[in-house]
Amino acid sequence: MLNNFLFTSESVSEGHPDKICDRISDTVVDLMLAKFPEARVACETMVSTNRTIIAGEYRLPNGIEISNDEIERHVRKAVQDIGYEQENYHWEKMHFECHLHSQSADIALGVDQLGNKDEGAGDQGLMFGFACDETEDLMPAAIYYSHKILKEMSILRKTDKNNFLLPDSKSQITLEYQNGKPIKTSSIVVSTQHVKGCSQEDIKNLVRDVVKKVLPDGWMCPEDEFYVNPTGIFEIGGPDGDAGLTGRKIIVDTYGGSAPHGGGAFSGKDPTKVDRSAAYLTRYLAKNVVAAKLARKCTIQIAYAIGISKPLSLYVNTDGTGIIEDTKIAKILNNLVNMSPRGIREHLRLNQPIYVPTSAYGHFGRKPNEGVEGSFSWEKTDLVDAIIKESGI
Repeated sequence: MLNNFLFTSESVSEGHPDKICDRISDTVVDLMLAKFPEARVACETMVSTNRTIIAGEYRLPNGIEISNDEIERHVRKAVQDIGYEQENYHWEKMHFECHLHSQSADIALGVDQLGNKDEGAGDQGLMFGFACDETEDLMPAAIYYSHKILKEMSILRKTDKNNFLLPDSKSQITLEYQNGKPIKTSSIVVSTQHVKGCSQEDIKNLVRDVVKKVLPDGWMCPEDEFYVNPTGIFEIGGPDGDAGLTGRKIIVDTYGGSAPHGGGAFSGKDPTKVDRSAAYLTRYLAKNVVAAKLARKCTIQIAYAIGISKPLSLYVNTDGTGIIEDTKIAKILNNLVNMSPRGIREHLRLNQPIYVPTSAYGHFGRKPNEGVEGSFSWEKTDLVDAIIKESGI
C-alpha cells in the first residue's frame, strides 16, 4: 500500500449545467413515484441557453395519468429552486420541450414479475460501493469536503440576499496523506459564478471563510495554493456558459475517484434500475462493514443480467485492512440481505419520491432522511450488530 501521497477530488454545485439536468431528471422520477410507487421511469435532460429538453420513457398503470403541463410546472419549479433567474437562463422564460413516451413492452416483459418468475434486473451491469474511515460519515475525505464547501456556499447564496454568489460553481481539494491517512489540504480550487462588478478579492475572502468553516482545524492549505476563480471573472455560467446533460458527473456523485465505478449514472432512473439501486446497496453494505470495524476501508462489487433476479457475483475487497477474510464478509452479507432488485428496493424502501435531494452534493456520505423523509436510507448502519454477530469476533 502507498502510505504517503497526494490525492484530489472535485465537486460541482447544484447550479452546474450537468447538475441542473440531474435535478430535473430526478424531479420527474419523484413526480412519477408520488403518483404510483411502482412507476417505471428513465428520464434524460439537456439544458442550453434558455432551453430545457427532457426525453425518455415511463410507465404508469391505467387510470393514473400525467400531463406534459404538470411535468413542465415541476421542472420550472426545480430550476427556480436552484436559483436561475438570469437573462439567458430563467426558470419562467426558458423554452421547454418534453419528449417522454411509454416504456418498451419488450423491456417490461423481461423485467416484470410474472407467475413464479421473480422480478429481474432492468439491465445488465456492474455496480460498486465503497466506505472508509476517513470521515465521520465513512467517506473519502477529498470528495466529502469538496461537497461540503459547495453546499455551504449554496446555503449562503440562498439565505443572504445581499451576497454576490450565483448558482454555478465548482470545488477541488488536494489532500496530503501520511501513513495512509489524510492530514491536511495541500491545495484548494474554488470557481464560482458571481454578479457583475464585484471584487475578486471580496469573492476570495468569502470563499476562504466558507472553506475554513468546513475543513477540520489545521487543514487549510497555504495561501499561495488557495485558488479562487483562477481565470478571473466568472459572470457567464450555467446553461448559458455550457450545455448540460443528465449523468455526466458520475465520479462527483460517488467517491471522487477513490473507488471504482461501474459506469452507470443514477439520476433520472427509478429504483428498478440496478444502476441506481444496486449502487445504493453496495454503499450500504460497505458502510456497515466499516461501521462494524471489520475493516478500515471496503470496496464491494455486484453484477446483474437483464431479466434475472439473482446477482451474478458479489465481490468484497478490504484492501488488506480487514480483520477477517474478505470471502467470509461476502458470505455474511449474502446471508443478511436479499440482493435481488425487489429485495433491494424493499430493504432500503426505495419506491418513494426521495431522489431530488440526491441530485447534488453526492449520493453518498449524507444523513438518513436528509432533505426529505425516507431519503438516503442506504446511509443507515443498522446491519452493524448482525454483521458483528455473524462474524464471530
